[in-house]
Amino acid sequence: MSAEADSRLFPARPFVGASIAVIRDERVLLAARANEPMRGVWTLPGGLVEAGESLAEAALRELSEEVGLGAEVVGVLSPTEIIVRDEAGRARHHYVVHPHAALWRGGEPVAGPEALGTRWATLDEVATLPTTPGLIDTLHEAFARIARDREATA
Repeated sequence: MSAEADSRLFPARPFVGASIAVIRDERVLLAARANEPMRGVWTLPGGLVEAGESLAEAALRELSEEVGLGAEVVGVLSPTEIIVRDEAGRARHHYVVHPHAALWRGGEPVAGPEALGTRWATLDEVATLPTTPGLIDTLHEAFARIARDREATA
């Protein structure tokens, strides 16, 4: 285990992450996590924010690294807090993730080393999948944000 991965266990403070809900027609891009915690669970492409990087920049960088796509960010969504506790109740992992709503602008996703696979899914399909905590609420907010943006520009 690398020193960086090890430092994420039982952290002294939460890690800040960014993710991105890329909307294409009535579907959202999902990636299956390749790493712990929650390996194999479906989620949005995303990861940790690097020093000096804005939340939106981090979300777009992670999208490119994980699935090889670009997108147009429409806006930031409500943050999601993910806390995974051990048997004694200690915080084994703690992340505060800032998701973004975005529009697909072309290309097809290809799973990189941080994703076991990718898929485009409707909200009904997402409801049947194992997902990260709070994902369905984030997706409802993302689809609503995209709809509002489309109405404002129509």
